[in-house]
Amino acid sequence: MYAQFGQHPAPSHVIAHLSDPHLLAGGVRQYGVVDPEAGLRLALQRLANLEIAPQVLVFTGDLADKAEPAAYHRLRELVEPAAEAMGAQVVWTMGNHDERSEYAAALFGEEAHGPQDRVQEVDGLRIVALDTSVPGYHHGDLEDSQLAWLADVLATPAEHGTVIAMHHPPIPVPMLRAAELIELLDQHRLEEVVRGTDVRQILGGHLHYSTYSEFAGVPVSVASASCYTSDPAPDSRFVSGVDGHTALTMTHVYSDRIVHTVVPLAHAPEVSGYPSDVIAQLEALTPEERREALSRKDSDFNNQHEDHTPR
Repeated sequence: MYAQFGQHPAPSHVIAHLSDPHLLAGGVRQYGVVDPEAGLRLALQRLANLEIAPQVLVFTGDLADKAEPAAYHRLRELVEPAAEAMGAQVVWTMGNHDERSEYAAALFGEEAHGPQDRVQEVDGLRIVALDTSVPGYHHGDLEDSQLAWLADVLATPAEHGTVIAMHHPPIPVPMLRAAELIELLDQHRLEEVVRGTDVRQILGGHLHYSTYSEFAGVPVSVASASCYTSDPAPDSRFVSGVDGHTALTMTHVYSDRIVHTVVPLAHAPEVSGYPSDVIAQLEALTPEERREALSRKDSDFNNQHEDHTPR
């Protein structure tokens, strides 16, 4: 049960935004070094620690590095039981490393070769998985038929608005100029469809690092990868993929705003903190008592935990 400590109520929706797992069949490592399955496992373990569990796990593409059917099946074996334990739905989105026919067959049991665009409803929040992939290429694009389909979907507002999940984010990439060569083409065409609708958020991937922007009056959040990441400040390199700094993004949806939090996947040594049993102590207090206990520098509560060291 969520106890409100501050002035804001609990969010109406909690989204775990994961991207670019790049799973490979048979436990093969990327570049002979990166273990993509280990990264995905770590991401799911981190989600299991959350006090407020997500209602939905949104994956924004590059699910399987080589679009191997076995990799998609392994993805489901790892993700679906974890999502079920959290009580969460799963939204899959196509990426440039995915192939439409293998993706559709393994994840949806369908025979399909065209764009993999789908709509999923999560407690009144509409999530549109938009396929920006271009067969045979790494850049992104949207067909006229896809834009017409999206316009038709957005013509009827959803109860809590719409979130679009897409692999190629429609934003500038000043920290990774190489990505400009494989960006979403003709972004103005999508802008014409999105602007003025109930779209509240666009979630993207592709870049392998966390970044934020705005598009058509809508916030854009790009999640890092769970396999390896792009170093935004490399030493004398045009592109530098590194085995570290992996993360996911938590998206908390409120009636009037959306809050994003980057959650690093790697564990780090704790140097300060409070034990979890203080939550019950604080919940038993009035709002005024809680503020006095935690905000007042010389309170008995703070004196008791003054070093904040792990126990």
